[in-house]
Amino acid sequence: MSEAGQAIAAVAEDVSPKPRFRAWWFGLLTVAVAVLYYDTLARLVRNWWEDPNFSHGFLVPAFAVFVAWQHRSELVKIPHRPKSWGLAVIIGSALMLIVGTLGAELFLARCSFIVLLAGMTVYFAGFAQFRALLFPWACLFSAVPLPAIILNEITFPLQLVAAQLAAQMLSLFGVPVLREGNILQIPSMSMEMADACSGIRSLVSLVLLAVVFGYVVHAKRSWRVLLAVLAVPVAIFANGVRITTTGIVAQYWSPDRAEGFFHEFSGVFVFAVSLVAFFFVYRALRALSRPAAGSDAQS
Repeated sequence: MSEAGQAIAAVAEDVSPKPRFRAWWFGLLTVAVAVLYYDTLARLVRNWWEDPNFSHGFLVPAFAVFVAWQHRSELVKIPHRPKSWGLAVIIGSALMLIVGTLGAELFLARCSFIVLLAGMTVYFAGFAQFRALLFPWACLFSAVPLPAIILNEITFPLQLVAAQLAAQMLSLFGVPVLREGNILQIPSMSMEMADACSGIRSLVSLVLLAVVFGYVVHAKRSWRVLLAVLAVPVAIFANGVRITTTGIVAQYWSPDRAEGFFHEFSGVFVFAVSLVAFFFVYRALRALSRPAAGSDAQS
């Protein structure tokens, strides 16, 4: 055998065990992950099922898998170049799990699983593969419920904004209203903006829908970001319309009817108004962007 052939054979003998080692390591790590994260992920799924504010969590993994599947042809073309520093990310995720479990911090423990997915992707497939999957990977964080302390910091300002917006709308419809913080006083009843009235559920759902819509309809990243950002004021406006409608029903019809609508159909109502408003916002953006595109083409 020539020297070149002997060199090739030596390299092959040196490299060939590595894929088998990584396959065994991947299998062992998968079993360890299933054991370590079973309770954490089971409680997360139960949280999605029991808390309407986070029921969108069921859709997020499905959307992430769909996006990854859409890019399967690109992923196949990217060469697998495993990076050993991905192991450091895996170890870091394990430390996050330990700290989150010992400290009873569910948010940290749940996020550690997403970080673990990143580490495993880099370690077994390479950073280029992870970069191609960055968008669906980042979307997974939206499926993790925020800690109560952060959620409260968000919901209370939303309650105040919703109350202020509803007070202005009720005045336009001739309903006398007095606002005291997050409480609206009208002649027929008193309406307090509780946590469920903050609109956080419709806000999260609409932002997620805007992300999905932007991904499906537009390839430009700027449009996707813009649609996701605009979903926030649209959801706040829809929640204000809901509270205004409740006040109008209470003032001109019956407080009992208003409370029934407020508790039974408000969620569907807000989401429907949000979708309609978001559609008109999108159409307006499209109409405004066309002249600009035309002028750029002429220049």
